[in-house]
Amino acid sequence: MSKPDVLIVGAGPTGLVLALWLTAQGIPVRIIDKKSEPGSTSRALAVQARTLELYRQLDLADAVVAAGTRNPAVNLWIGGKRRVHVTFGQIGGELTPYPYVLIYPQDMHERLLAERLATMGVSVERETELTSFTQEGDHIIAQLRRANGDEKTCEACFLAGCDGAGSLVRHLLGTGFEGGTYDQTFYVADVAAHGRAVNGEVHVAFERSDFVALFSYGEGGRARLVGAIRDERESAETLTFEDIGHRAIESLGLTIDKVNWFSTYRVHHRVASHYRTGRAFLVGDAAHVHSPVGGQGMNTGIGDAINLAWKLAAVLKRKAPESLLDSYEAERLPFARRLVATTDRVFSFVTTEGPIADFIRMNIVPAIAGLGSEVGGVRRFLFRTVSQLGISYPHSPLSAGRAGDIKGGDRMPWVRWAGGDNFAALGAIAWQVHVYGEARGELSDWCRKSKVPLNDYPWRPEHADAGLERDAAYLVRPDGYVGLADSGGRASSISGYFAERGLSA
Repeated sequence: MSKPDVLIVGAGPTGLVLALWLTAQGIPVRIIDKKSEPGSTSRALAVQARTLELYRQLDLADAVVAAGTRNPAVNLWIGGKRRVHVTFGQIGGELTPYPYVLIYPQDMHERLLAERLATMGVSVERETELTSFTQEGDHIIAQLRRANGDEKTCEACFLAGCDGAGSLVRHLLGTGFEGGTYDQTFYVADVAAHGRAVNGEVHVAFERSDFVALFSYGEGGRARLVGAIRDERESAETLTFEDIGHRAIESLGLTIDKVNWFSTYRVHHRVASHYRTGRAFLVGDAAHVHSPVGGQGMNTGIGDAINLAWKLAAVLKRKAPESLLDSYEAERLPFARRLVATTDRVFSFVTTEGPIADFIRMNIVPAIAGLGSEVGGVRRFLFRTVSQLGISYPHSPLSAGRAGDIKGGDRMPWVRWAGGDNFAALGAIAWQVHVYGEARGELSDWCRKSKVPLNDYPWRPEHADAGLERDAAYLVRPDGYVGLADSGGRASSISGYFAERGLSA
């Protein structure tokens, strides 16, 4: 094949999304994976609202939503009694077009992404393994090996390691991967079940020394169960579904009709010391792994891929200096560290054993959770956190200014009105300017001459509700985050932003 601009190692969701976004921007890619086919089982289930918003930019969201199962609410059960019930639509309906958790198992998700990539003319090269690579000035040279032993050389401008927690790319770079492994063994089971909790919602149940989370998807009462294995007396590899504790499962009133598959695993919490070394990048699980609390792992990897994709495209098209690529690590590494710290605390709370921990889980947590579920601000904060709508880059070199409640580095807030919304414009995957009210004539002239799309929306009360300022200019990045918020709506502010960073649209 012709020389790719980017060699992507690993065809999980992260690698596939990176390939999709680069291909959509006209960047030649090559994506390889040492496995012969996508996995048939998976632990990653949840597709969060922010991921779906980004998928909408490639007209992919509708297909993913149609294939998955919307879980519109979460329930907390303590000792067989439902203590908290929160509907996502009540707290997220004004924040995103996707106010729910979409349950779409990773194996199915991968197949859909690979099929979409194939329609764009790129196929995954399976049974093809990276064995080594070197960086040679303005390109990398990678050694690849096929299953039959044939070895080939691939030359590319950049290399992206999307090859999971055991990343060979990270190992070859010598990048640190600090953290550790939790003592507890977890299980995941794909089951067909019936009972009161098989109602299309998320359920988390605590019993003394036991807990389980249930996620519904598909037809016929199909669901995934995730829990911890207590009092492990034999190796995890030999355990079966019958060996695990069933108190929490029974407290949900579940009857398991069939176990389709069952797997155990250990949970790691690690973050790479660097995401970029020269022309090589770490993306997704190759850069960070953490507990499954909140369904953040796969979504974080997808967010990494999209953050990196538009920056690579800008550099390869000579619309930005290579220093732009440093902002990938500057933005995504601090977020990964915060995420690991947060999920670590929650994970430790969930899994700590002993009478004191049981008392807190069974008595104190229900009271706090019940109170929090009634407070609108708390509910919105939790939804924004879990859905990843709250991710922002306030300290990024690409973030500047403030207008209304919106600062540079914030996600552009979603605003809907009769007949449309402001996210429809983001499908361009390009720099663009948003004005809510009336754009200055000089700004309109500059956007036209600079070929930067100007989206000028008549002022509505909904804009004020979203924290936007009337007549201000918001320079929106290709990934939907605000680069510059300028209260004065001035063309000079926008042009100065591009000039200071060596960028062009």
